[in-house]
Amino acid sequence: MLTFALTVVRHGETQYNRDKLLQGQGIDTPLSDTGHQQAAAAGQYLRDLHFTNVFVSNLQRAGQTAEIILGNNLHSSAAEMILDPLLRERGFGVAEGRPKEHLKNMANAAGQACRDYTPPGGETLEQVKTRFKKFLKSLYQRMLEEHGSADQCSVSTPGPSEPEQPVIAGLANDGVQNVPVHALIVSHGAFIRVSVRHLVEDLQCCLPAGLKMSQVSSSCPNTGISRFIISLRREDSGPRACRIQCVFINRKDHLDDARNSA
Repeated sequence: MLTFALTVVRHGETQYNRDKLLQGQGIDTPLSDTGHQQAAAAGQYLRDLHFTNVFVSNLQRAGQTAEIILGNNLHSSAAEMILDPLLRERGFGVAEGRPKEHLKNMANAAGQACRDYTPPGGETLEQVKTRFKKFLKSLYQRMLEEHGSADQCSVSTPGPSEPEQPVIAGLANDGVQNVPVHALIVSHGAFIRVSVRHLVEDLQCCLPAGLKMSQVSSSCPNTGISRFIISLRREDSGPRACRIQCVFINRKDHLDDARNSA
């Protein structure tokens, strides 16, 4: 069995974020000055962690965020950054470039909740989930190929040796103290929300004590950080996650620290 950590970060702020305009996939904007500061704060917060793998949306706001995070990291500055279109933001079709309020009005007119509404030409939530599932499949395969050995990843029966629930102390290294394999993902708000819900609701990820389900579906702030510990094993049908443990969701301590030091 191979156990690895997965840290997921949303990109820093863009001017479109500040102006409450939808970007989706068709609006490829750079980070704002605030976004650069947020990414640097996230990088400082994560600076002592070693990322063995880095996967990033191929939209520039995510790429810039990842570059800044790695540039602040003491152990991973030379890590290969893989740009993956599967990690792109949800497509919002005709609503891209328009105010978020416009999307709400379109959803109201259709009699749907804004989060569930798909504007013309946009991706449904199910399509976004399918994209994430495709990414997970390729991620699992890559992690086993690069970090797993035959004896580590053979089929086993869960027992006392299975990973225990990680100790959460509010620190940047929560959950990863004894996990040498660690993947970093930098992606987007709507995509991350769908991904987290899939891990928790569909894959039955274990949640830490005190975490409410409302937090699972909450919006991730710019450079918000989530972390999961995933244990894989090989099966005839391919790699399978036999255990997924959530460490935290949408943590933003680094943003508070940045504001306090400003």
